[in-house]
Order: sequence, then structure tokens, then C-alpha cells
Amino acid sequence: MSLALPTRKHEAWRYSDHAAVASLWPVAPAQAIDVAAGEARTLHLIVDGATAIHDHAIVLGAGARLDMHVLNVASRYGRVALDVKLHEGAHFELGGVQIGGGTANLEIVTTMHHAEPSATSRQVVRSVLGGSAVGSYLGKVAVARHAQKTDSVQSVKAMLLSRQATANAKPELEIYADDVKCAHGATVGELDAQALFYLAARGLSPAAARTLLLQAFVAEVFAGAEAQGALEAAALAALEAL
Repeated sequence: MSLALPTRKHEAWRYSDHAAVASLWPVAPAQAIDVAAGEARTLHLIVDGATAIHDHAIVLGAGARLDMHVLNVASRYGRVALDVKLHEGAHFELGGVQIGGGTANLEIVTTMHHAEPSATSRQVVRSVLGGSAVGSYLGKVAVARHAQKTDSVQSVKAMLLSRQATANAKPELEIYADDVKCAHGATVGELDAQALFYLAARGLSPAAARTLLLQAFVAEVFAGAEAQGALEAAALAALEAL
């Protein structure tokens, strides 16, 4: 068990709901996920309770692949932490969506350890936040000195539905190799007023128009997922609740 209760001094816990964290502490050790060399696996996770911390330690063998999809809709506090080590030629794909209203505090925290050459990782995270909800993505890509030909992408976007909602995005690169392709981008915005007007002019109610635009905003994340139907249904229910 992990006994040291984190505080705001711990970078990975800076934006957390620390009262909720304390109520869950101590947490169990990270769940180990090992994907053998050459193996391909898929995994999905829906966080839909009041409070939860999901911690995963993932190791991908040479040439292995893991496609992981996460939907975080915890009503108070939901945290998904992924620590991923990639060996030569491995690939890790993350599609994450966070949807929260009220006083929800939602987090996706990732660390990609590109330990060997020619490994690739792609992270796409979308957040939809209403009320005074807080949504955070903290993602670090660490490329070892000999991990040449690394290719890593982080794409983070958040949609705020109220002036009280907050989105935190911190994509981070730590690169020691010199022949790599690493890119990251983060944007925070609100619904397009012209698009809402266009849909309203065609008979959609304001609520239906908002839901339709938000569905489109998160749709790309789950496209092609093995559990696409379940993920999209749970996401739609959370969007309609907003």
C-alpha cells in the first residue's frame, strides 16, 4: 500500500481534490499490465462512481501494442494515472474523455517512458466541463538517451460550458535523444455560437444543439475502440446530464 498522502507540493497532485484523496487513502499499489513482445491488446476503463483512483503500471514488450480508452465521469473526484514503459518498436495509444459538472474534479495523469528505440505513443484527451468542475491532464513524455526514432504525440482540448469551470493542461517533454519526433498541443475553448445558431435555425432545441456539438467534440476519441458502443453511450448520458 502507498502510505504517503500527497499534497499540492507534489506536481502530479497539484490540481487534485485533496479532501477526496484523503478519504480514499491509502490506495492499493498500481495495477500491473504487461503486454508481451509482439502482442496486441485493448483495454477500456469507465470511471463513473462518486470517487475513485485508478493507477496502472504498464510495460510494453518489443513490438507490443496497447490501445486504451478511458471515460472519466466521476461525480466528485476521479483520477486515472498511467505509467507506461515502451520497449523497442512498441506502441501505446490513449483516447481519454473527461465529462464533469457541479464540483467534480477529474484527472488524467500519464508518464510515457520511451526506454528503447523506435517506440511510438499517441495520446488524445478531450474534456467537457460545466458548473465549477475542474478537469486536468498532466502528461509527461520521457525519451531516454538511446531511444532514437521515438515518435510521440499529445493532443489535449477542453470545452468549458461555464465561466466557473477550469481546465488544466500540462503536456511535458523530457528528451535526451536527438533523432525523435515529439509534438504536443493544448487548447481550451467554448461552444461555437455560430454553430449553435445554425442548429437552432434547423429546429434543434438549445439543449439538443449543445449535446450534438459536444458529441462531435468527443467522438474522435472513441472511434474504432473495441468498446466504442459502451463508451459512447456512457459519454452521451454524461453530456445530457450537463
